Amino acid sequence: MLVRDAMSSVVLTIGPDHTLRQAARLMSSRRVGAAVVLDPDTSGVGILTERDVLASVGRGQDPDRERAGAHTTTDVVYADPRWTLADAATAMAQGGFRHLVVLDEDEPGPVGIVSVRDIINCWTPVVGTASV
Repeated sequence: MLVRDAMSSVVLTIGPDHTLRQAARLMSSRRVGAAVVLDPDTSGVGILTERDVLASVGRGQDPDRERAGAHTTTDVVYADPRWTLADAATAMAQGGFRHLVVLDEDEPGPVGIVSVRDIINCWTPVVGTASV
């Protein structure tokens, strides 16, 4: 199975000037754990995760004042949609992260995002409710 089979092709994108509260609201309403941060000034692609928001709040920072750009990971490891899920899982394990932005050389921007949960859902059969 390939990354393109597991990834979500609907990607939440935000700008670096979104507040962390705005980002958290959007991630919560879309039920996703990460947002792709597109910075038009640098043409860069970054990622903001729920852990980034949690770390900021845990440090006592104000989510209404903190901007996504200040908490964005910009040295992103990208996946190709043609990677195997094992390749993606290896990249995540080696890098210590749970999301990969998916870029296709034939497309101008992110084509998807794949998470550990997406991979697990592909690898693990759905199990019904067990009787006790």
